[in-house]
Amino acid sequence: MKTFLRWVLLTALLVGTTDLIAAYVDQYIKTGKFADRMLYYIAGGALGLERSMQGGFWIGLLGLAFHYFIAFSFTLLFFLAFPRLKFLFLNKYLVGLLYGLFVGAFMSFIVLPLTRLPPMSFSLQKALVGWAILGVVLGIPIAMSAHKFYSSKDVTSHGS
Repeated sequence: MKTFLRWVLLTALLVGTTDLIAAYVDQYIKTGKFADRMLYYIAGGALGLERSMQGGFWIGLLGLAFHYFIAFSFTLLFFLAFPRLKFLFLNKYLVGLLYGLFVGAFMSFIVLPLTRLPPMSFSLQKALVGWAILGVVLGIPIAMSAHKFYSSKDVTSHGS
């Protein structure tokens, strides 16, 4: 039985994991070092960097929880919008890439300014690269999963 919540959770787990791996790979490519404090930085959105960068298991776990909560939220949003916005059925790859751009812009301009993280300078070139990566590791898998879920013949109610 295909249930809405199971599809959303599994998709969120997949995209949260691929996004996290992509972030670690990106940091390694940029710095040549493993970003061992990335989850602390994510937790800094709630705790502030001074406190979060002190580290520890629980702060890392908090950062991981925030990361997967964000992945779940954007996955759920897409799954809820999908049957209501018919243009999302057109091309799952293009829609996925565009959703990645949307997620990146939303995080950059709405979510991050509301956190306790210090403001960062904005570079359109860096943002577009990051958002394109989000399109590949987050947007396309979400679009493909939603398309498969809603195209499935045995889906009777997405609320089950």
